[in-house]
Amino acid sequence: MTFNKTEIDGVYIIEPKVFGDSRGFFMETYNENDFKKNGLDYVFVQDNQSKSHKGVLRGLHFQKEHPQAKLVRVVEGEVFDVAVDLRKGSKTYGKWVGVVLSEENKKMFMIPRGFAHGFVVLSETAQFVYKCDDFYHPEDEGGIMYNDPDINIEWPYHGEVELSEKDKKHPLLKESKIEFDL
Repeated sequence: MTFNKTEIDGVYIIEPKVFGDSRGFFMETYNENDFKKNGLDYVFVQDNQSKSHKGVLRGLHFQKEHPQAKLVRVVEGEVFDVAVDLRKGSKTYGKWVGVVLSEENKKMFMIPRGFAHGFVVLSETAQFVYKCDDFYHPEDEGGIMYNDPDINIEWPYHGEVELSEKDKKHPLLKESKIEFDL
């Protein structure tokens, strides 16, 4: 695996080694030793999967009292995935980094605790899978608006996005005043 640092400390774009031939391919999607060698010491406790259609935007989500680190990837289709830094005192607080994840490029996105996370589906459908280092607590959900002008995410999908009712009601970052003290 190749661990590529991004402009935000702790966020990585990971490219697995893919071994393919006429029968198909094989790749490791997680190897604890490789992660630890690259300074990423996580214990993942929950795996999740979602399927969405083109234009669905999920996010920007976080858990307030139980923040989660996430290792995300796409097994079908293509999404644009985003992490927004919400760590108290971080020099990149309120900044974002994004990456296209697809079944073709097989890239993974490592998002540490203290970030809001979201994605928009670029293909007709997409299946999105991710590992978390803490359990989901529904009462602990939080979010910020995906189109917050202060964050100014450059979403590559320019059609009408489809949001959940919860995601339509998220506040702007300056209204939420969320900061993770990690």
